[in-house]
Amino acid sequence: MAPDPAAARAPRVHHPLFARFYARFSASADARGGLGALRTELLDGLSGRVVEIGAGNGLNFAHYPAGVTEVVAVEPEAHLRALAVEAARRAPVPVTVVAGTAESLPGPDGSFDAAVASLVLCTVRDVPAALAELRRVLRPGGELRFFEHGAADTPGLARVQRVLDRTVWPLLFGGCHTARRPVAAIGAAGFDLVSYRAFDVPEQGPRLPSSPCVLGTARR
Repeated sequence: MAPDPAAARAPRVHHPLFARFYARFSASADARGGLGALRTELLDGLSGRVVEIGAGNGLNFAHYPAGVTEVVAVEPEAHLRALAVEAARRAPVPVTVVAGTAESLPGPDGSFDAAVASLVLCTVRDVPAALAELRRVLRPGGELRFFEHGAADTPGLARVQRVLDRTVWPLLFGGCHTARRPVAAIGAAGFDLVSYRAFDVPEQGPRLPSSPCVLGTARR
């Protein structure tokens, strides 16, 4: 599938140093930190056509179930997109990797059965616009599966997150923000929240600014 012309006009995303760090770190985290099991949980039971935003280096691809007929994976960063293309070749389901941003997705209204947002809403420039696009391309009744990190539920860590988001964190980590509230944003975008659970990553050890996570399902 060719990207939509609007996607080609989207602002350029270029984080070469972070992209290389993320490619190494994320693969290690999947193997040793249990993220692979969370990806399987995130995608379990999906079927039909799926759009995935911020696909990164394609670590979700190996976890898509057999009922998925096609994944259109959108990734704006060139180095990560090239790695995603390689991962797509090894995927158990058909995956097409395209350039573009979450705020301007390929495909007409209602053209996908499901959407996946995995550790990406922290980095998008315009969260409401990205969620509006996901809602647009989903068919009525289609599912949004999300696995995101966000604001802490304790005052101390929440204060640390706010300070980091105003200073060094976005610069060091490719535009990431630690204190966003993905569940609230998904609800505000008009999705019906079906279920979700909150947890820390990693589950053991010190609680990091990016530790508070949520995984769940919403419906258009």
